[in-house]
Parts: sequence; structure tokens; C-alpha cells
Amino acid sequence: MTPEDRWLLGETRRHFFGKCAIGLGQMALAELLNGRAVEAAVTKPVNPMAEKPTMFPPKAKSVIFLHMAGGPSQLDLFDYKPKLKELDGKVAPDEIMKGKRFAFMDTFTKNPPHLLGSHREFKQYGKSGFWISSLLPNIATIADDLTMIHGISTENFNHAPAKCFMNTGSIRFGRPSMGAWITYGIGSHSNDLPGFVVLQSGPRGPRGGAALWASGFLPTAYQGVPFRSGGDPILDLSTPKGVPQSTQEQTLAAVRDLNQIKLDETRDSEIATRIASYEMAYRMQTSGPELIDFSKESKETLEMYGVEPGKATYANNCLLAARLVERGVRFVQLYHTEWDHHADIGQPLDLVCKDIDQPTAALIKDLKRRGLLDSTLVIWGGEFGRTPMAEGRELGNKFGRNHHIDGFTMFMAGAGVKPGTRIGETDELGFSSVGERTEVHDIHATLLHLLGIEHTKLTYTFQGRPFRLTDVSGRVVKSILS
Repeated sequence: MTPEDRWLLGETRRHFFGKCAIGLGQMALAELLNGRAVEAAVTKPVNPMAEKPTMFPPKAKSVIFLHMAGGPSQLDLFDYKPKLKELDGKVAPDEIMKGKRFAFMDTFTKNPPHLLGSHREFKQYGKSGFWISSLLPNIATIADDLTMIHGISTENFNHAPAKCFMNTGSIRFGRPSMGAWITYGIGSHSNDLPGFVVLQSGPRGPRGGAALWASGFLPTAYQGVPFRSGGDPILDLSTPKGVPQSTQEQTLAAVRDLNQIKLDETRDSEIATRIASYEMAYRMQTSGPELIDFSKESKETLEMYGVEPGKATYANNCLLAARLVERGVRFVQLYHTEWDHHADIGQPLDLVCKDIDQPTAALIKDLKRRGLLDSTLVIWGGEFGRTPMAEGRELGNKFGRNHHIDGFTMFMAGAGVKPGTRIGETDELGFSSVGERTEVHDIHATLLHLLGIEHTKLTYTFQGRPFRLTDVSGRVVKSILS
């Protein structure tokens, strides 16, 4: 067969038979149906984000996950360790170091590691008596709204795989993210906005990038959609100048018809996703600009968050997150960077805490005021914590903390969790969990449970085996459930 013949026949026999007016499959089916004529069925695209029934009554309808990218130091924020402060500067005991692995091991092998007590002032707040440091005075005012989880452990001490694990349940890139699993499982309430929205603040994006909010092997309809907090939420969303509304509508209708023809021919779910994305983009030309227009928010609200209109700040994104769940978005992932303090746990930590303290507290207060906290779960935390030992990087008297995969802290607030509750505990040096041990997959299982999903049953078969967000582990942390 000449190249010209292959081109005429559609390159391969598979293409040839697929493009026949009566394919082999249709002929066989016609025979099975006793010769009755088989008409090509028209595949009707469905909205992939349409709300789906949960497995049992949910406590939460939406989630806002505040991911502090880089690993916040729990020992300087929430996990008060007076013994560690007492032993500040002493050589770390061999028994706590033996057999442990850390990032940048050479910083601990050149010289014996020394313990580093926190120089921040801690106080107990609220009826709950949570210890919170002076770096977070605003979060301290909502102590009784929080559910503290101490002693969390994770699997990897490097940023990108640890972020991947926190966001997808695997240290290997290519798995679906939390938001993708959730919208795949139960869809979204909103018809005019994506079900899974990603917001970013800080001087750069998180290590791992778009893989942290990707859909993996799930249909791409479920991947996170990054939004901007100024201008169009998505680039090129607005109709170009000089293009009449009627022209745009005719163009979109023609594109839809062409996609529909291909969908009928191939039954490819990605084409259905493409049709749905065009329709969503068209609706967002109205809903998008209204979403990021803060002019209708009261002066009190803007000041409470510390909003700077038009800027991509953490404060703006927290207000945007509240507005997104108010409009029915299922999952909002907010990333804020600059928490990686190896060389200096002093002023750099002060600055990033100042970025997030007021807006985080404002978000929880505002959700409560809008009547949304009872249906929205807020989660705050990083991919891991920091060590009780100092890490010096030749900056004089400045010291930082290395990555630590055992014993870090996260908090939750809102739908389905007990406010003012604390679970888990670390040893007197803050090195290891000694109380109720919680792992990242337990956080995932609990999150899904609060949304009305049994984590072992939300699966997707890929390459011959079923996958799930919690892989082959995970338990619901029942002690924090309301």
C-alpha cells in the first residue's frame, strides 16, 4: 500500500473501519439484533459538574483548603514546648536522631545538631485553652472556632513530593488531586463557575505546580481552574473588542456542532469536556467579573480582611474564596508560599505570618456571618512541619529549621468538626507523635466523610486496578467530628 493509499483510507485499517458508514461493530450488533436497522445514537454531552448524590448525608457542602506551601513551623505557631525552650542550644539527644532521615542531612552530620527553642511568646486562648504564639494574634481570637490536630505525619521530606502527597494522596505525580476526586464524586452546586477553583498568592507558585490541582487519569473536566484576583478571573475570558454578541454566539454554536459530530463519532469523554468548558466559559463572561468585583462588599468587610483591590494577595484570595463558596463552588484550593525557613526562623516567619493571620481569621468570621460556616469546611496547613533542631546556614547568629515529617500541626473549622477540640500530641521536644497519631490519608478520609463520601468507595479504575484518594489506607478521624 502506497502512502497515498494509506492517506485515502485514513492511515490505518483501524481508522478505515472506524470511518466506514457501517463499521464492523455496527454490523455485528445488527446481526445480534436480528437484522434490525441500527441508527447511530447521538451522544448527548452532560454537565460533568452536575451535582450528584452523596453516599450518606453530608455535613459539609464546600471546602476551602488553605495550603501554606513550604512547611510552617508548628513549634513557633501552635505546638508550645517549654522543655524545648529550656534546652535551647543543647545538643539533640542521640535517641531522637537515630535512624531518622531529613532533607539536607549534611547540615546535621557536619556538626551535632542543637535544639532550638521557640523565641516567640505563647499564651492560651479561649475556653479551649489552645496555645497560640504571638505571631498569630488574629487567629488567636477565633481559637474556640478551631479544631486543632497535632502530631500529623507524612511520607516524604522534600517539598514537591510532599505537596503532591498532601494534595493527591501520592508522592508520584500524575494522580488526581483532592478537588478533582471530590468534583468527580459529587459534582458542584454552581452552574456558572467551575466546581474546583485554585487561587495563588506569594512571589511564586508552589513547588509541583499544576500537578497539585490536576485531574490525573480522571477526565480533565475535573482539574482545578486557576483564577486571578484582578481583571478577568481567567485570561482571555472577555469577548474581544469589536466582536458583536451575535457573532460570538454563532461562532460558539458552530464550534459546539463540530465538537458534537466528533463526539458522536468517537464517544470520547474529552470532547464532552471540551463542549462543557466552552459553555462554562460563555456563562462565566457574566459570572466571572461579578465574582471579583469587590465594590459591593462593605468597607467593614474589606478592612476586616485587609483587602487591596486588584492585587493578588492572600487577603484578596480569602475574600474571593468566601465569595466562591457563596456561589456554590465545591472546592477552593488556596496556595500561599514562602514558608520554607531553613536559614532564618526570625523575620521571614514574622512576615509570612503577618500575610496570613488577619485574612485567615477574617475568612472564618465572615463565613460565619454569611451563614456559610455550617456548610463549609476550612482546612489550614502545609505539606510537613519543621524540626526541633536548629539548622544554621552560615548567616551569623541566625538559625532556621529543617523539614520534619513527624508531628506537624493543622487546623480545621466549620462544617462537621467540633470547635474548640484538640487531638494528638507530640513529645516534650516536639519531635514525634505520642498521642492519637494522624496521617495525611486520615485527613483525606475525614474530608471525604464530611462531604458524604465513603473514602474506600470513591474509586476509578485505571491501567487495570482501582485507585482512590486514600490509596490503601486512611481512617476517618472520628474524635473531631461533631
